[in-house]
Amino acid sequence: MLRGTVLSRKNGEKFAVHGILIVIIVFAMLPIVTTVIISFKEQADITRKPPVILPCDRPDGSFDLRACRWSVEGYQRVLAPKPSVGSLLGFSLTGNLPRTYIPNTILYATTASLLVVFLAGFSGYAFSRYRFRGHAFLMTAILAITGIPLLTNLLALYQVGIKLRKANIPLYDDRFFIMLVYMGFFLPLSVWIAKGFFDAIPRELEESAMIDGCTPLGALLRITMPLALPGMVAIFLLTFVNVWNEFIAGYLLIAKNDYKPAMFGLYDFLSQNIINLQVIAAACILIALPMVGMFLFARRSFFRGMVEGAIKG
Repeated sequence: MLRGTVLSRKNGEKFAVHGILIVIIVFAMLPIVTTVIISFKEQADITRKPPVILPCDRPDGSFDLRACRWSVEGYQRVLAPKPSVGSLLGFSLTGNLPRTYIPNTILYATTASLLVVFLAGFSGYAFSRYRFRGHAFLMTAILAITGIPLLTNLLALYQVGIKLRKANIPLYDDRFFIMLVYMGFFLPLSVWIAKGFFDAIPRELEESAMIDGCTPLGALLRITMPLALPGMVAIFLLTFVNVWNEFIAGYLLIAKNDYKPAMFGLYDFLSQNIINLQVIAAACILIALPMVGMFLFARRSFFRGMVEGAIKG
């Protein structure tokens, strides 16, 4: 009798947890699903009153999936495909978003993320393995810096950007400046994450490698770094996503529109198509797709790194 009561209670808790998770997932997916549906709607179906979720109704008001009126007008206006004889697919995308803004963001996010991984990896290793004067102060200062929002530094960074443009430095443009800004802003937290992973790796592994003939750098690159790879992947993805979704710094610190990031492209579409919601929704989907694809591809390494970091830290 007691065993049956315990099993019944466990089953009830399991169903309750599953029910709560399902509700959370539904609420999280609702804006995404709504945006996808709007991106494939016609303008008349978006503005009709009363509104309908799926444009699959007949003139008599009956619902029929065969009568759905889907449209790719929003994607056509964002991508602006035009015939091109020399291209591989026979057409080229001439829209500002795929031609300028998204490639710029890929450049900024990739470069800043790689630099952050490189510097955070070596810095985290140094803070983990060595004790030196000012060690605790520096770690505390780095942690304090992570609490300063980027917005509070924008005025000073804006003035620095103006001075650098006027200096006429050879080969300098705003792309180098914005990548350094992103790297400097996301590096402090990454150092702490990297240090947590290196703290969890036994020093004895490196000492054994050095006994076998490895140099300290060789032991780091051959033994420690591979073990810390999930943490480095997590740092890369976190930095990449934050840079990809950042708007205000790219908007203020970059003077030329040809160097603006993808979020500025979305802002540009929003200002030009305030009543064409299918165009804005299509731009949102196209900007989000690279992030979704990256996380689907690297989800195992990312979650492994985050879980291991939480456990080891």
